[in-house]
Amino acid sequence: MLRSDNPDILLIVLDTVWRDRLSAYDNPRETSPELDAFAARATLFERAIAPAQWTTPSHASMFTGLYPSVHRVTQGNFKLAASIPTLAEILGCAGYHTVAFCNNALVAVLDNGLQRGFEHFYSYAGAAPNRPVDARHSPLRQALAARFRLFARRVENQFARSDRLFCITMYPWLVPIWTRYINYKGHTEQSVNDLIDYWRQYISRSAEHPLFVFLNLMGTHLPYKPPRDAIVRVAPELCNDRYAHAFIRRFNTNAARWSSPPDPPLQDWERAALRGFHDAEIAHQDGYLGHLLNALHEMGALENTLVIIVADHGELHGDHGFFGHGFAVYQELVHVSLIVSGERFPRGARVSTNVSTRRIFHTVLKAAGVKPPLGEAAAG
Repeated sequence: MLRSDNPDILLIVLDTVWRDRLSAYDNPRETSPELDAFAARATLFERAIAPAQWTTPSHASMFTGLYPSVHRVTQGNFKLAASIPTLAEILGCAGYHTVAFCNNALVAVLDNGLQRGFEHFYSYAGAAPNRPVDARHSPLRQALAARFRLFARRVENQFARSDRLFCITMYPWLVPIWTRYINYKGHTEQSVNDLIDYWRQYISRSAEHPLFVFLNLMGTHLPYKPPRDAIVRVAPELCNDRYAHAFIRRFNTNAARWSSPPDPPLQDWERAALRGFHDAEIAHQDGYLGHLLNALHEMGALENTLVIIVADHGELHGDHGFFGHGFAVYQELVHVSLIVSGERFPRGARVSTNVSTRRIFHTVLKAAGVKPPLGEAAAG
């Protein structure tokens, strides 16, 4: 099979995964056995720091190598300047085939420039998801679907720009509707299976260009609705705790509390319930992560692949008087997980040096043999 010597690159962002809740980072609960197994044959970074505490600016930094003060994508309705090239654009110009499988609407749906450079950007979030299987539909159905996606994204971007519309979505009776029927957390299983199928077909076509694949997994974000088997495995004390389940059901419908100081402050048992359900969500998503890595290994896709698994930010569960990841910048939010496997990264190593996740941009380009077009000085 004719290929360049450049490695394939797989960037996996674990959205809203609190670093200290991973067993790979010494959580006594075995929340992430698949990630633990991957870390054993990769390099784990103990002190990776995200340049922002929430999704959009954190992703923008990983995609550009710049701090938020430089790229300025710091609000949901801000857009990356056309003069700043993205990682996908640079790799595409260097001969890479670029594809994304994204479960977060802030990255996949909003018009903020983060989709630039991807030949294919598959979105599992929002009112009009877009999957590789859609290309198998009739031309008429594809055209109608494309028009509906365009309409839906215009509406969704209006909600991002309007404080009034945003506040309407916070009404408790509306939250279960849009979180469920508008794919707020995307669809982890579909995105993972689609990525596996896509990569397998790419290999079968003897493609000459290396791959850059971006995957965002959103399963550990609120609302917390892990399957019972995940709760049994990592938080069995919650299985028959009807008070904890009732509390989580109420919390899931009150989106206004997801990113603001709790009022009244959370009690210890409420914080414990939130952490237990968060752990169960991590464990559930970890199973899909293991399925992905094992499938890619079996098809030989990882033999010459740089794999980067990173969290974009963490989460607060009442710590320091805050909840979520919107209005504070504590260690729990910016001290994130980062595990890398590739030619330059020793198996089983643990690095205690401070590193910024914006440097993922430079690490990927170095592996691809490409110089940053704006130079190191522009990184700030």
